Amino acid sequence: MLNDTLLSPAALGPLALRNRLVMAPMTRNRADADGVPGALMETYYRQRATAGLIIAEAATPNAVGQTYPNVPAIHGAAHVTGWRGVTGAVRDEGGRTFLQIQHGGRVGHPDNSGLHPVAPSAVPLPDTIHTPAGPVPAVVPREMTEDEIHRTARDFAAAARNAIDAGFDGVEVHSANGYLLHQFLGSNTNLRTDGYGGSVENRVRFTLEVTRAVVDAVGADRVGVRISPGVTANDLREDDTDVLYPVLVRGLAEIGPAYLHIVYADPDAPLFQEIRALWPTVLIANPILDDFTTGDVAAKSERLVDAGADLVALGRPFLANPDLVERLRLGAPLNQIQDRYLMYTGEATGYTDYPVLGDSPVVTPVVTPAVTPAVAPAVPLAG
Repeated sequence: MLNDTLLSPAALGPLALRNRLVMAPMTRNRADADGVPGALMETYYRQRATAGLIIAEAATPNAVGQTYPNVPAIHGAAHVTGWRGVTGAVRDEGGRTFLQIQHGGRVGHPDNSGLHPVAPSAVPLPDTIHTPAGPVPAVVPREMTEDEIHRTARDFAAAARNAIDAGFDGVEVHSANGYLLHQFLGSNTNLRTDGYGGSVENRVRFTLEVTRAVVDAVGADRVGVRISPGVTANDLREDDTDVLYPVLVRGLAEIGPAYLHIVYADPDAPLFQEIRALWPTVLIANPILDDFTTGDVAAKSERLVDAGADLVALGRPFLANPDLVERLRLGAPLNQIQDRYLMYTGEATGYTDYPVLGDSPVVTPVVTPAVTPAVAPAVPLAG
């Protein structure tokens, strides 16, 4: 079971959180074809509202930023209305929610968005992209102009305002896992020779501009940023991680968002310790889990807090355990994920049908599709 620290209340800017456990953002592909959340998503998030904070799954700030089918968006009036149902459901249960805002960059396809994907450079993802018709080869993205870079920062700011209008307590800028902002940081995805490429200072510029625009739009207390130092998701490579991230973190600290969120955090790594020393506000860390047991989750979470994390973000444990906080408090066994295919498709099955303590065990049919599922992110769920 968890120690008292992780179960104790915490502050995130002006927000009071009832515990230090954060539900990490996880793409689940349950929005409608236009990216609008519905009643099923309301149920899913309501079930998990005992988390101290829910960071709701990546929502796109504009049409060209769409990655896969049925991912939610936050750039239109219908999206705002749909998300209000989700935030209202969580609020009814006493929970707090931020919304992650993510632009896919080269991780996209015209068959999904109707638009040609854009990226820092014309370097394609060396993989397939999942579409309604199944997996198709990725296309070569178009290199963004400086005007498009500035417009995209404004789109993030507008999306943040929409999120607040939809009832979220704040937003998370996604600069991780091989999507657009991370692509500007990458060595193999950013081949630019202008002010957004080449040196570390130039490559961090876009993330800083987006974060500044979002902070200016909704206030620093309502903004967090997610980073993934050294993570190679979506075939992204960093040749200078240990130099890159201190520069980025110092720049973000000057802007002053409420938190920094590190994916796959290693508490023993010198870079983690350096980031903790540099970061002046709340640090959220996502552990590297081994065997998905109560003991492993508790031990890894506590180790991160001992190393300086203020809050701990958990992904897959919350996916399969709506009552994760109570299970960890009691030291009860965790539900295991029934079928990875159902992470990204299946409507309620593998989504809202996981049992809480006292329920009958969940029975999820084993699905063995004849073809690769049409909707499946290229990035494994964190934590």
